[in-house]
Amino acid sequence: MNKYIIDNQYFISVNYIKYLFEKSHINILSCEAYQKMSFRNRCIIAGSNGLINLSVPVENGRNQKCPFKDVRISYRQDWQTNHWRTLTSCYNKSAFFEYYRDWLEAFFTRQETFLFDLNLQILEWLKKVLAIKAEIIVVNDDKVPAAITDLRGRWLPKNFQSPEAAAACPRYFQVFEDKIGFQPNLSVLDALFNAGPATAQLLAS
Repeated sequence: MNKYIIDNQYFISVNYIKYLFEKSHINILSCEAYQKMSFRNRCIIAGSNGLINLSVPVENGRNQKCPFKDVRISYRQDWQTNHWRTLTSCYNKSAFFEYYRDWLEAFFTRQETFLFDLNLQILEWLKKVLAIKAEIIVVNDDKVPAAITDLRGRWLPKNFQSPEAAAACPRYFQVFEDKIGFQPNLSVLDALFNAGPATAQLLAS
């Protein structure tokens, strides 16, 4: 079948976005158990001194016992302002930061209740700006349908820059490449800010 199941991630990584160009249908499971130590509530970008981890805090901490769709975002700390300031600091001199600024600045002022919905909102925006034709299907179940390729958990914070991950990631110019070298498989935001509209062609090839 022409379908994948992927993680519903926070500003999804480059290698995961590539899968969206390969199939006509992309499934995400709303009732799966929440997985800690994943990219479901975090993304990684590049700064002048190295990699930066941006995490969305969740109520009751990482050890959730509820379905992913029920995981609530914590606003006890102003993480939205911190994420936006960090992105601005790292990428305001990149070639295409201004191209995506308006949507992102507005996004970081909205307070979504559930992490799953926040990530889905991001995914729908990425689908639009990258002209991804695949249909995003939310499956309200925790069971993997038969004959569908399950790619959840393939790239995690512990292996997202493994040799396999690096080999799968397309090369593009990065703002701090001269200081910290090319960093593969970061958040797709890194590719968008540096490559702009050409990102879609890079990831689809």
